[in-house]
Amino acid sequence: QVQVEESGGRSVQAGDSLTLSCVASGRPFSDITMGWFRQFPGKNREFVASVNWYGDKTNYEDSLKDRFTIARDNAKNTVYLWITSLKPEDTAIYYCAANTRWDYPYQPRFWGQGTQVTVSS
Repeated sequence: QVQVEESGGRSVQAGDSLTLSCVASGRPFSDITMGWFRQFPGKNREFVASVNWYGDKTNYEDSLKDRFTIARDNAKNTVYLWITSLKPEDTAIYYCAANTRWDYPYQPRFWGQGTQVTVSS
């Protein structure tokens, strides 16, 4: 079992940047692949980005790759999502996810509780 906990969501202004963090525990972090999803009100969760065990391979939703960056620090059991030039339409609950597999589309087995990002114009 893997426990996943996100942090860093907050209210920001359009054009700001934001960093979300996610800590995973329960098994060696280097055994786990990590991903980020987001959910808009009334919608299903959507894939944002994922990163493999070593951090040298990443996947992104095509429309987001210019402003979103995923990276991991295996020494800190943490994965990050950097978001630049935030837009009101980025307002969503952001979820961190984990799996032991590296697939595309990314298929999480474990989910965090989510962290709210609100972008005001």
